[in-house]
Amino acid sequence: MGSSESPSNNSSLFLQIVEHPNGTITRPFVPQSPPNPNPPVLSKDLPLNPSHGTYLRLYLPADVSQSQKLPVVLFFHGGGFVLFSPSAAFYHGFCEAMATSLPALVISASYRLAPEIHLPGAYEDAIEALSWVQSQVMEPASIDPWLKHGDFSKFFLMGSSSGGNIAYHTALRAKSLDLTPVQLSGVILNQPYFGGVERTESEASSEKDLMLPLQANDTLWRLALPIGSNKDHAFANPVKTAGLGGAVGMVKCMVVGCKGDPLLDRQKLFAEMLEKEGVEVVKRLNGTGFHAIELFVPDKAEALFKEARAFVYGA
Repeated sequence: MGSSESPSNNSSLFLQIVEHPNGTITRPFVPQSPPNPNPPVLSKDLPLNPSHGTYLRLYLPADVSQSQKLPVVLFFHGGGFVLFSPSAAFYHGFCEAMATSLPALVISASYRLAPEIHLPGAYEDAIEALSWVQSQVMEPASIDPWLKHGDFSKFFLMGSSSGGNIAYHTALRAKSLDLTPVQLSGVILNQPYFGGVERTESEASSEKDLMLPLQANDTLWRLALPIGSNKDHAFANPVKTAGLGGAVGMVKCMVVGCKGDPLLDRQKLFAEMLEKEGVEVVKRLNGTGFHAIELFVPDKAEALFKEARAFVYGA
C-alpha cells in the first residue's frame, strides 16, 4: 500500500486543482485501483445511490472462516472534500491493509465531492451509507454474503482527514437515529480536517507544507463550505460552537494526529472540546510525521492499525 517515499516539493495534489471562471474545477490525475477478487484481501463495489453516482467498496480478508465474525468499519476517505474516491490507488491499498491488519470487514464509502456538491452533501451521503448498512442487516434473507461475516455489535465509523470530519458529523447525526440492530461502538478520526478563521500556530507555519500548504487549505474550505459561509461554520470549526452540547451523548472517539501536520492544533482543540462535552476520548496526538503519512509510510500505517485494533477489539 502506497510508497515508502515522502512527498516531494511539487507533490501536493491540492495545488494542482485548476479553478475555472464558471466555478468548475479540473482535478489532477490520480491513479485508480479496481476492486480485487484475489487473496489476501477480497474487494468488490456495490452501488449506493446511482442517481448520485455513489458506491461502496467492501474489503474482506480472504482467510476468514465460514463462521467467523469480524468487526465492521465504515470508512470515509480524505481529499479535502474535493478529491479522491474509494478507488484512488492509495486509499484502496490503505483499506486492503487495514482489513487484514485489524482484521475487519471494511466498507469504504464514496461521497459527492465539492464544489459540484457543497457540504453538507458529503454528510448526507455518509448517512445514506450508514442506512444502507442497517437495511442490509435488517434483511438477513437478502443480506450481501460478505456482510454475513460482520459483527454489527462492533460497528465503527472511521475517516482520514476530511473523511475524519465526515465521520464526526455522521456520528453527531447518528445520535438521533435508531440504528438497531447495528450498534455504533466508536469513531476513529485519523488526522481529522477542521478549520477556522483565526489561524492556529501549526496552520500559520504551513505555507510550505509538502502535503497541505496553507494556500491549498484555504482553497479546499472555500470550495467545500456552503456558499457565503466562512471557516468558522460549524462544518469546519465545531470548537467555535462548543458549549452548545452538540457532542453530548456521542459514542467514544479516538483522535489521531502528529507533529508536522498543519491540522494538529485544531485536532488538539477538537479533542479537548469532546472531553468537555463528556465524550470518552482516546487521544493519540504525540507522534511525528506529516499529513496523510499513513498513505506513504507503511510502518506509520501499521502503527495506526495497531491503535485502531486496540480501540476496536477493546470495545
